[in-house]
Amino acid sequence: QVQLVESGGGSVQPGGSLRLSCAASGNTDDFGCMGWFRQTPGKGREGVASINPGDGSTVYSDLVKGRFTISHDKASNSLYLQMYSLEPEDSAMYYCAARPNICRRYRWAAPTDYTNWGRGTQVTVSS
Repeated sequence: QVQLVESGGGSVQPGGSLRLSCAASGNTDDFGCMGWFRQTPGKGREGVASINPGDGSTVYSDLVKGRFTISHDKASNSLYLQMYSLEPEDSAMYYCAARPNICRRYRWAAPTDYTNWGRGTQVTVSS
């Protein structure tokens, strides 16, 4: 099974930026969709953004639209999340995930649809 490993988390001030990376241990060609989720203590995982590596189509949560950008690099089998204008409400554990089926605008953010998960990287936004 392809393993996913996140990196790039850290502590930043409000308004700051971070770039998260997710390295896959093998070929991501079998994944129809890859995504980023986040979770805070006591809450369920919420979808942040997804991308279909095959055609590059993306979907974003309304909470991050215009501030975050998801991308995929086929050559390195890596997924990225560029985050700008970070807010304290963005503080969470961020997880990389992948699934065999493509994501669609009306069906992309259900964690149960994803088959592969990383262990997460912590993002903390505070002054």
